[in-house]
Formats: sequence, C-alpha cells, structure tokens
Amino acid sequence: MAEERRGSWFGFGFCGFGQALGSGHRRQVHSPEPLRTPGSGADVRRVSASWSYTAVVTRGGQVQLSGAAGGAAGGCRDAWTSEALLVVLRAGPGAGPGLELQAWAPHSALRGEPLWTRTLAPEAEGEDAAGGELQAGALPLLPCARAYVSPRPPFYRPLAPELRARRLELGAEHALLLDEAGQVFSWGQGRHGQLGHGTLEAEPEPRLLEALQGLPMAEVAAGGWHSVCVSETGDIYIWGWNESGQLALPTRSLAEDGKTVAKEASGLNEGGSEGRRTAGAEDGAPAPFIALQPFPALLDLPRDADAVQASCGSRHTAVVTRTGELYTWGWGKYGQLGHKDTTSLDRPRRVEYFVDKQLQVRAVSCGPWNTYVYAVEKAGS
Repeated sequence: MAEERRGSWFGFGFCGFGQALGSGHRRQVHSPEPLRTPGSGADVRRVSASWSYTAVVTRGGQVQLSGAAGGAAGGCRDAWTSEALLVVLRAGPGAGPGLELQAWAPHSALRGEPLWTRTLAPEAEGEDAAGGELQAGALPLLPCARAYVSPRPPFYRPLAPELRARRLELGAEHALLLDEAGQVFSWGQGRHGQLGHGTLEAEPEPRLLEALQGLPMAEVAAGGWHSVCVSETGDIYIWGWNESGQLALPTRSLAEDGKTVAKEASGLNEGGSEGRRTAGAEDGAPAPFIALQPFPALLDLPRDADAVQASCGSRHTAVVTRTGELYTWGWGKYGQLGHKDTTSLDRPRRVEYFVDKQLQVRAVSCGPWNTYVYAVEKAGS
C-alpha cells in the first residue's frame, strides 16, 4: 500500500489578535497561506478556532495557542475552543489508561490550575481522518459518546442513552448531533430556523430531523445560526439564517451592496421560509430574498461535485468535495472565503488557490471569522 502523503495546513480570514493564520502580519489574510504554528515544523492534527484565539493539536500531543490567548501544554489528545472556555483532553494522572477533561480560562496560558476537571473512563482510541484531525468522538463530544462539553454551565452535559452519537457540533445557540445510523438531531434556540424543524421554536431536548429521515448523513456542521449536513452519497442539505448568503440563497444584504434593491414586500414563501421580494430582477419578475430557511434544503455544488465534509463559521460555509476541491460562500468581510478579496457570496465558489497549487483538500475547519484547510499534493504533481 502506498504511504499516505503528508500534507500541510493553510489559513485565511481574520487574525486581528495575532492568531496563527498564514503570515499573520496583517489583521486579515485574503488568500490561503501556510499555517504559521508556534512550534516550527509542528505536525498539526487538528485546528480549533474561536473568535480571538486558535488552538492547534499536534501529533506529538501538544496543544499550542495563538492570538488573544497564548501558551502550550503537552500530553494532549484533543482541544476545543470557545470565548468562555478552552477545553483540553489530556492523559489522566498517574500511569493508568484514563483521560482527564480539563476546562481552562482562555487567558490562563494553560498555567496554574484549570477551572474544573473530570476524570473519564478508559476508552478505545478513535482513528484519525485523512487530514489527521480527530473525527468520531472529537470535542465537544466526549470519547465515550455519552456526554458533551458546553461553554456555558452546566459544562458537562450527559446525552440520553438512546442517542448513540458519533459527532456533535455546537453553534452559537444550538446543537447538532449525528448518530451511528446517520440520523440528525438538533436542539437549542430556533429563532433563525437553525434547528431545521420547519418552525422558529426552541427545542430543549434533542429532536430528530424528520425531513432527513431515510437519508443517512455522514457529516454535520453548525455555524453561528445555520446548519449543514452531508449525506453518505455526497449531497448537501443546509438550513437556518441566510443574512450573508451562508445558505447559498439570494439575500437582501448582498443585493443592497450591489445596489440592486428596489421596493420590497415581505412574507412567507411557498416552501415555508421567510422571504422578501424586490422589484428589479433581470426578467422583470420580483426577485426573491431568503432571510430564513427553517428546514433542510438540498444544495447543488457547481460541476455536480459530491461533498465529503462541511464546516461553518459564524456566517460563512465551506465544503470539501470528493475530488479534493474546496468551495466557500457567505460572509467574506475578512477574507475568510479565500478568494483574494473581502466579497461576500450567496453561491458556492471554488477556492482556486488549491487548484493552482495542485493540492487536494482533505479537511476544513472554520473559526467564526476565519478558515483553516488541510491539503496534500496531488499524486504525480
């Protein structure tokens, strides 16, 4: 069997706090640049980004912080960032096989004592994905898959025994869970339609997305107030808030930027999503604007590409295709879409940097205002 080609991480978008993002010399990076890690030559396996700081986890078990929070620690298996907490999964005390979950204040530099700790029972090690980042059981889902970590109290939250989770993602106000059967559950606040149940109501407990029943999913991703999932066959389903075009649907804010907005009317469209209409479409008919999409909608990528992974920022979306291409869309004010500018987009666009450099994208991880990508050289290049 041929040896797996070792790749590199790239970053683009907001780095106003000095996050390890490309060159890092400016407040923002508009095109992908090799990741500047605190440890030269560090072999990064996972990147987790919050708004003001970023954590990278190396294969050697070190967590390195950059941005508004700094510091490093060894003996780490995983890390997950939020503005309120830095959560680290480390080898437990002593020579035993157990793990210890630690929650730190982000500005503690991983020094002193954590805010709280919890010893976890020994669990089988999960395999890494092609990009080297943890997949099944990655934080905030714990390795036991029976609980997860929240940035707000209670920090440790058990899951119902019948929810056999294989991935869990947290948005600003909602959660998505993918179970072993490929079913998707959501809960939390729903005022932006991010739960996908066809209403704007909150759900206190995990609720099955009935619209996706019978369609096994392989990936889920939670943005600030929108949600994405990828089916086992490579289809993309997306729902929630579309303020910046993050659902790849026409949005009023982008039309206004393009000076195309005229008189409006508002209401619910036939599909149940909240929409606005404005005069001025090229064919003379009213052009629909979609503000909210409260149920999953199928999204086709250009070139009929099949998706394998998705990640979401606060208001932008990124998808990796089966052929190793990266598509991004949504809010682009800080260059987080990677298209060499700060344009926002309401349709998917391929990031040409990786095509031009003969690189295959294997993984993407979005922070709120930035994007991190793992890519390898194409065979024969």
